[in-house]
Amino acid sequence: MGWQRKVLRVNLTDGNVQVEPLNMEWAQQYLGERGLGTKYLYEYMDPTVDALDPANVLIFATGPLTGTMASTSGRYAVITKGALTDAIACSNSGGKFGAELKFAGYDLLILEGRAPEPSYLKIYDDDVEIVSAEPIWGKTVWETEDYLKSHHQDPLMKVASIGVAGENCVRYACVVNDLHRAAGRSGVGAVMGSKNLKAIAVRGTVGVQVDNPKKFMEVVRETHSKLAGSDDVKELASYGTNAMIDMMQEFGGLPTRNFKEVQFEGVDNINPSAMTRVNEHGHKNLLTNKACFGCTIACGRISHIDKEHFTIKNRPEYWHASGGLEYETAFAFGPDCGIDDIDALTFAGFMMNEHGMDPISFGGTLAAAMELYEMGVITDEDTDGVALNFGNPEALTAMAEKTGKFEGFGQILGLGSKRLCEKYGHPELSMTVKGQEFAGYDSRALQGMGLGYATSSRGACHMKHDVFGPDMEDQTGEGKAVPCKKSQDKISIIDSTGLCWFTLGTWGIKDFQAQVDAACEGDWTVERMFETGERIWNLERQFNLAAGLTKADDSLPERLLKEPAKSGTAKGKVNELDRMLPEYYDVRGWDSDGVPTAETLERLGL
Repeated sequence: MGWQRKVLRVNLTDGNVQVEPLNMEWAQQYLGERGLGTKYLYEYMDPTVDALDPANVLIFATGPLTGTMASTSGRYAVITKGALTDAIACSNSGGKFGAELKFAGYDLLILEGRAPEPSYLKIYDDDVEIVSAEPIWGKTVWETEDYLKSHHQDPLMKVASIGVAGENCVRYACVVNDLHRAAGRSGVGAVMGSKNLKAIAVRGTVGVQVDNPKKFMEVVRETHSKLAGSDDVKELASYGTNAMIDMMQEFGGLPTRNFKEVQFEGVDNINPSAMTRVNEHGHKNLLTNKACFGCTIACGRISHIDKEHFTIKNRPEYWHASGGLEYETAFAFGPDCGIDDIDALTFAGFMMNEHGMDPISFGGTLAAAMELYEMGVITDEDTDGVALNFGNPEALTAMAEKTGKFEGFGQILGLGSKRLCEKYGHPELSMTVKGQEFAGYDSRALQGMGLGYATSSRGACHMKHDVFGPDMEDQTGEGKAVPCKKSQDKISIIDSTGLCWFTLGTWGIKDFQAQVDAACEGDWTVERMFETGERIWNLERQFNLAAGLTKADDSLPERLLKEPAKSGTAKGKVNELDRMLPEYYDVRGWDSDGVPTAETLERLGL
């Protein structure tokens, strides 16, 4: 079992709601979540359609282990053609929404067409209804979730929704669930907004069954025990992902001021120690940590802002706690924009949660705008009088709010850095791949990360490969193609289980395989897991090729290829993509243009 064997298909244009059996042949080939959702997307839509066209398909996908007793079993993915990238988008989220969708009895929710008026979808097991969203259109994510739980008199309902940014198709709008967890990247919230869909409210009572309950319980007990005794888990629980900011600072891989530099002088004001430091007002930024459904790690941060801080001094509506700084948020608002005001960073993070935007892309776009401003290309007249200098916390907080509300210069920032830099005549200043902004790892210091960025199916992404170990050991491009390819295949299958790969510091692929094998019918070996991951990666490649992407899209910005790092362990180095990419294509079984060969496709059953 593991799978619910049901797909909920909703045509928003005509209001038709259908429940259909899950294609079990596809489930055996692609497992679930990322893999299975990608297969359904590829089969049910034309990859050439515009991302914001009603013909684009939006899929919410769970994995076979989502909602089970396995640790970190709260994951789900939103799969579509991305509004930011015009490539395939697979945006993964935690929280509790994914498990609730699974409890309602569905492996996949497929949304087609565009609602004639603003609407939301209400799911109570097999009772599914498209409802007018008139009372909540124009409201924030936080207001939407409160309204739906109150209106339906069900505090246990789980909600995934978009803010005003998504309604107005901000290119990196995200889908937020459980108030501060998000399917954050590639503009999946913009696609949802283009469909006039404000929210999905779910309540499920069906539960999840596994194929071999006794074996599954034994494996879960073992894997839970491993996590409980792990130093990696203890560090994540204590410091969250923001512990990476000190490591990258020391290593010289911390992108600073739109990647002009690789180390940031203000890092001590925004790192984990700063989050727990008591300031002159007796205020401490970090309140506690928080876990997603079924998680025994609890890496999430819950923070609040000093009431004396300029962002909220006279705004009591923000005198509450929300999701605090994780590494990517801290990097994108901090070093990338040259800002070391921890409360300003936290407020901007609140804006991302409240209005539904990807902090990595927003921060990267603002950093590019700041560089253009300091060059004199963007002026005060453009920015509504806000000085967009690097290091200006008022600029960060004002623009985060303006973009979330789709006001003034925030509308331009909502284009994302690729379109913004093209608009102002300097495309070279956009730190993106396939239109998506980089995460907080400079690929002059981390060569394999650069290869992973360049070849990622969804644009620059640190979550679809793991070459961190080899990168820390050797700062050249030599030998990076094989671990990059293997890690991409491994994470493709992990993303398809319904579990979180933050467990990878403790679990190996055998731990994931054992849980899948016990929960799902069929013989799931380690070899089969890797082959399935490789099949998923190649199917994503086929989607992108059909959408019009080419080898030219597997590249990095000139800054990383031609401007040497100014400090740190990689001082004087550029990324060696030209050296790594041909070897990567060869290892992948692709031709010199990055197209999978007939032999590769036949071997993988594609």
